[in-house]
Amino acid sequence: MQSLGIDVLFKGTNMLRLLKGLWVSVEISLIAVFISILLGLIAGILMTSRNIVVKVFFRGYLEIVRIMPQMVLLFIVYFGTTRVLGINIEAKLAAIIVFVFWGTAEMGDLVRGSIKSIPKIQYESAYSLGMNKFQVYFYIILPQTFRRLTPLSINLVTRMIKTTSLVMMIGIVEVLKVSQQIIEANRRSSPNAAFGIFGVVFLLYFMVCFPISRISAILEKRWT
Repeated sequence: MQSLGIDVLFKGTNMLRLLKGLWVSVEISLIAVFISILLGLIAGILMTSRNIVVKVFFRGYLEIVRIMPQMVLLFIVYFGTTRVLGINIEAKLAAIIVFVFWGTAEMGDLVRGSIKSIPKIQYESAYSLGMNKFQVYFYIILPQTFRRLTPLSINLVTRMIKTTSLVMMIGIVEVLKVSQQIIEANRRSSPNAAFGIFGVVFLLYFMVCFPISRISAILEKRWT
């Protein structure tokens, strides 16, 4: 145990600090996912529009999100807005803005794909029964979309939790930042602490993400 540096975690409040850092990552992810789901539902419905302006706008939005690394977006929002616009944004708020920007695009594309996967005959059958467009979406399309979307959106949660490790680059004290602080504070007394501490961090991420992944797999088997 001592050779791996795990004993360092049991000195003082190191383990508690690590758990608090993990909660920061989870908190940012949950807030961002909740907002992304709401905005993504709207964006996904708009992505199915035949309006050329709407289609080009969302295509450009998706390409920006897919091409631009999240770290670059974090730097643009956190440092860029301060320099260019003179707005002081807290690091946590900047992280949430970036993850919502990313998550909305991802969720919107998932919603679009789910809506497109529903056979056209269901639209035609609903219209033949006298339903208007709102009724078709509300009673026929959206309930099926939610069933297909739920496992995919849960996977987005795990991806976002893992990606929050990038927020340490803008000064947020999350689990990896706390790990580095602990390692630096004990580098002389426990030179091998990095191996043990990052191993514990891996286990913490696993304990958070694995149950979420299992829920997604169960729902996918049950609803598809």
